Amino acid sequence: MQNKSEKSEVVREIDLKMPSVRRERRKKSRSEDILYRAAVSLNLFAWTLLLIALIVFHYARPEFITGLQNYWDIDGRDFWHNDKLNWLLILLETCLLMSFFTVVIRARRNRRKADQFGMNVLVLLLISLISLATIYTII
Repeated sequence: MQNKSEKSEVVREIDLKMPSVRRERRKKSRSEDILYRAAVSLNLFAWTLLLIALIVFHYARPEFITGLQNYWDIDGRDFWHNDKLNWLLILLETCLLMSFFTVVIRARRNRRKADQFGMNVLVLLLISLISLATIYTII
């Protein structure tokens, strides 16, 4: 039994802390977060793929044949170019997958109230999804 002069040290639960082995993830800036930088890089790369897909679409689609061309019997291509169409589909599907992964990463990493989700990722996802649906229904 303890003497009254020897006071037992009371340890409060608030005073107990886990040893800090690494920095708190929510306190470091977004520019230092590797997954955030990966999401931004994926987003930029997906937008670049969409721009390339627009260029490939221009060369893959059938030519617009005007009435003047019909009158003067000027030939125009009225079919899709198959090689370029395959590249277009690959580019749009890759863009769709990358934007989907970016949405998932951003949804899992946004923890602060000041974090913004980024509407451009959703716009990219919708553009690529609608483009693929349109091409698959037309062809």
